[in-house]
Amino acid sequence: MTANMANNAVNGAGSPSGAAGSNAEVLFERRGRLGVVTLNRPKAVNALTAGMVGALLEQLTLWADDDGVATVLVQGAGSRGLCAGGDIVAIYEDMLAGGDRTAHFWETEYQVNSLIARYPKPYVALMDGLVLGGGVGISAHGSVRVVTERTRTGMPETTIGFAPDVGGTFLLSRAPGETGTHAALTGAHLTAADALFLGLASHFVPSEKLPALVAALDDETADAAVERYREEAPPSVLAGQRDWIDSCYASDDAEEVVRRLRAHGGVEAAAAADTIEAKSPTSVKVTLASLRRVKGRTLDEALVQEYRVGLRFLSAPDFREGIRAQVVDKDRNPRWKPPTLAEVEPGLVDRFFEPLGNRELDLNGVDLQLKEPDHA
Repeated sequence: MTANMANNAVNGAGSPSGAAGSNAEVLFERRGRLGVVTLNRPKAVNALTAGMVGALLEQLTLWADDDGVATVLVQGAGSRGLCAGGDIVAIYEDMLAGGDRTAHFWETEYQVNSLIARYPKPYVALMDGLVLGGGVGISAHGSVRVVTERTRTGMPETTIGFAPDVGGTFLLSRAPGETGTHAALTGAHLTAADALFLGLASHFVPSEKLPALVAALDDETADAAVERYREEAPPSVLAGQRDWIDSCYASDDAEEVVRRLRAHGGVEAAAAADTIEAKSPTSVKVTLASLRRVKGRTLDEALVQEYRVGLRFLSAPDFREGIRAQVVDKDRNPRWKPPTLAEVEPGLVDRFFEPLGNRELDLNGVDLQLKEPDHA
């Protein structure tokens, strides 16, 4: 969902028919047997709106059953990135108005995430530039996830008083050791090498070769095209930090994690402790609990849990305050409630995971018989 840090208004949706006008927010076209999705809000780093995810769900469902489409490609317009997440200013305005637009947006967005994970055809995502929050949701569940030397990806939700969603808890809970926990709690921006190591991406292709890759997808299989242009990625920093990350984060208690980071004595561990303590304490504890609870569950089960947590954050103070501090007033001085990890009681965390009754996320509208996800 998050974390688009630009203040952008919500506009109308792109046409799902492929005959989109120049102002459409998402464009669809056919190039031979290739179906091309272009997120088209470059000034907002292609941040997702409700109309965009609705159009994506409709068109991707149509292409899944279209024998004339062999491969689907998703890319972002402009040079700044695939997608910086959801339009959090729109969510902020909806919270202030006491509306339900955000809940409907998330419901459709999570249906898209579920559909991508079990898509019956190669789904190629060009994760070039910024790929944050909701951008991860429309890329990292795909079968072919291409990163470049310009990639900066991650789930920075704890910075704005929220928790990873769009299946982010599912993906990060399956990363090697506790590296996914580190990425989730700190909200760090990750390089291409780190994304590959964590399982958020599958191939590294230099950005200068992306046009050639896209051209090759017109008449080649996705596997053949990507194999031709892929290269070895640089070493992952996270991979080299496994020892202290695994030992420090191997706890279900956020305060204990911080204590271990401070006791470690290393510069990187101390910086991680400082970063975590600057985030929303409620978000940190709910995020850690989310990662632990989703272990061994399916993506759809994770999405149902994330939807419960997300709706609870809409009525909690930190999400609104985090957006205010980071995006609206931009004072970068959030006033969290409660202000410290020690003051976030277990009962408060547990309430974020309680069932929603008749408001539970319904994924039955998605054709879940397509296939089971086989990556990440």
